[in-house]
Amino acid sequence: MFAKFANINISYYFCCTFETNMEITFEKDYLRQLFYEGKAKDKQHLYQPHIIKKYVQIVNIMDSVDTTTDLLRYRSLHYEKLIGEKAGLESVRVNDQYRIEFRTSTDGQITLCNITELSNHYK
Repeated sequence: MFAKFANINISYYFCCTFETNMEITFEKDYLRQLFYEGKAKDKQHLYQPHIIKKYVQIVNIMDSVDTTTDLLRYRSLHYEKLIGEKAGLESVRVNDQYRIEFRTSTDGQITLCNITELSNHYK
C-alpha cells in the first residue's frame, strides 16, 4: 500500500512542476534593454517610466502563460492577430497609445514568442 501512495505522489509532483510557459525572445536590443535594465541605451527609444513599467509587467504576463490563447483571459491586453501590412504579427496593448508586437511559433510543446516591436499605435 505504501508503494502505491509513493507513486501517486511522485507522478503528481512531476505533473505539477512541468512548465510549458512561452519562451520569450527579443528581436531588437532596445526591447531586451527595456525589459532587463529599464531603459534603452540609444536615444531613439526613449519612453516614459510608466510605459517601461507596464511593458515589463506585460512581458512577465506573456512569459507566465502557456500559449497566446491564454492571453485572452487578460481582457485589458486586447490580444489580437494583426492584419494588412502587419499580417503574421500579433499584439497586446501596453496602454491606449502603445502596443507590443510579436511573432509566435510552436516548437513541440513550447510556444516561442519573439517580441518584434514596442510601437506607438497611432504613428
